This record gives sequence, C-alpha cells and structure tokens, in this order.
Amino acid sequence: MVKVHLVEDESEIRRLVAEALASIGHDVETSATALDGLQRIVATSPDVVVLDLGLPDLDGGELLKMIRAVSAVPVIVATARDDDSSAIRLLNAGADDYVVKPYSIDHLEARIRAVLRRGPVAGTSSIVSVGELVIDPAAREATLGGEVLDLSPKEFDLLVLLAEKAGQVVSKREILAEVWREPYGGSERTVDVHLSWLRKKLGETASEPRYLVTVHGVGIKLVAP
Repeated sequence: MVKVHLVEDESEIRRLVAEALASIGHDVETSATALDGLQRIVATSPDVVVLDLGLPDLDGGELLKMIRAVSAVPVIVATARDDDSSAIRLLNAGADDYVVKPYSIDHLEARIRAVLRRGPVAGTSSIVSVGELVIDPAAREATLGGEVLDLSPKEFDLLVLLAEKAGQVVSKREILAEVWREPYGGSERTVDVHLSWLRKKLGETASEPRYLVTVHGVGIKLVAP
C-alpha cells in the first residue's frame, strides 16, 4: 500500500482523486492548503506527494521548495501549464515528475509507480572525488574546494551520473534516460539548461570549461581541471 498525500484546494477534484486512488489500494490523505499540507507531510511521511500549484494561501511552487527543505519525498506536481519552460522550472525547484491538468487517474497512477521505482540515479553510495570536487551520493552533498554547492535535486543527480562516469563521454540521451527517466520523449534542451546552471555553480562557462567538457556531437564528460 502506497501512502499518498494530495494537496489540492478544489474540493470536488480532491474528493474524486482521493477516492479513485483509494479504490486502487492506496492510503490517501489530503490537504486543501499549502501550510496544512506541509504540516501533514512532515508529520506523516508519505511515500509520494501529489501537489497542485494553484493553492489559496501559498503558491504551489513555494510549497515545493519548502517540502524540499525538509524532505526527499517524491513530489508529482499537477499543473495547467504544458510547456518546456514551466516543466524545467518545476523540475529545477525539486519536482520529481509532473502531470498536466486535466489528467486521468490512470496517468497519475503510472506517474506514481514511476517515481516510486526510481532509486538513486547512479546506484552508488561511494564518495567520488574529481579535482577539488567531492560528491557524496548517500548524503546528497557536493563540495568544491571545501565549500558546499547549493544544487537542486536534478542538478545533483546529473552531477552524480557524470561523476560515476568521470572521464567518459555521456550523451544527452543517456542523461535523459538516467536522470529524467525519459530515454525517448525527453527534451535535450532540458539537459542543456541544467548543464548551464551546473556550470555556473562550478564557476565555469561552456566557452571556458573546468570540469564539464563538451564533446560536440557526442555528449559531455566530467574531468579534473
């Protein structure tokens, strides 16, 4: 039985989704506001959170950041915005997946199963060092020259994948498959954006790389400066 917490302010949608998820065997709790949702999520430790963005007391994106500050629970965001920029923003803020409203229960259930199947991206707990960059997958912490890097969940997962294959070229398609679990339908632009953000936090640019070296037409590799 999967413990699902649904944060949705529209009462009819909240009731229908909760009943449908319960009917297929899930243990469902619900909240109508962001602050109540945060409190209940912390108190009950659900297996997955389904989060609507349009909440009355606080923007759902802000609630997502608050959840990420205290928990690694998988979060599926329900959004009415079906475009790449919105998806990238949500994933960067810490969402594990998203569904576009109106969504079917079958589609939501498939997303729930997918995020719960995901283990650590690279499948290792060993600390990896590349130059002054140190990545601890188990603690989900990366440091550069002894300073902790402020990475989003996807940025960290991307860095772990590249660190596991340090010195090897990793294609964008492989990155999509391992980090976003989208080997066929994902957008390589999503990878480009996250690589750009990661470069900035590593103190480099694409034109003057230190750790992230692009092999044009092939992919990206993590190397010591």
